[in-house]
Amino acid sequence: MDNLPAFALTVFTGFFAIMNPVANVPIFLGLTQDADDAEKKKIAKSSTVTAFVIVAVFVVLGKLIFELFGITIPAFKITGGILIFFVGFEMLQSKKSTIKHISNPVIDESIAISPLAIPILAGPGTIVTAMNFVTGTGYVKMAVVIAIFTLMCYLTYLAFSLSSKIIDKLGENIITVLGKVMGLIIAIIGTDMIIEGIKLAFL
Repeated sequence: MDNLPAFALTVFTGFFAIMNPVANVPIFLGLTQDADDAEKKKIAKSSTVTAFVIVAVFVVLGKLIFELFGITIPAFKITGGILIFFVGFEMLQSKKSTIKHISNPVIDESIAISPLAIPILAGPGTIVTAMNFVTGTGYVKMAVVIAIFTLMCYLTYLAFSLSSKIIDKLGENIITVLGKVMGLIIAIIGTDMIIEGIKLAFL
């Protein structure tokens, strides 16, 4: 239990990098540009709650999913690491998602589920990161992962709710730089997962 604080910090860093609440603000604003403040808060709440439920299910049932499909831990870590690395690599290259350029979005709760909750918040990278943190661990660390992801969802809700003010204060250039830094961190996390997977494969 002595390494729990370090584990919690690692989990927080990983989730913050992959979800990046501030860098997702322009996406949220683009999708809700015709919505008023009340609608924006409603969509922000629905998207973050949905993302939490999706990731929590994978965290809790991850072991069952592994057994059901015969997935080994080394294979998961290597494949997940490659996936996360490419997510970070694309962020470093400043590749734009087509989601950011949707014109005339329909303002209803459907955009809270897709594309906001899936795949922006609870996409493959987030799910793989969460499952990686709980693979081969006990219930205490599983609870830590869920608790920290809950915090990340709340921070994302705040960022979305205050999206207009954040853009005004920081500016898009600062958010772009932050996105690149998070991309580097994500790529490093992915590389570390690949190394861990290779080590486990040859133990």
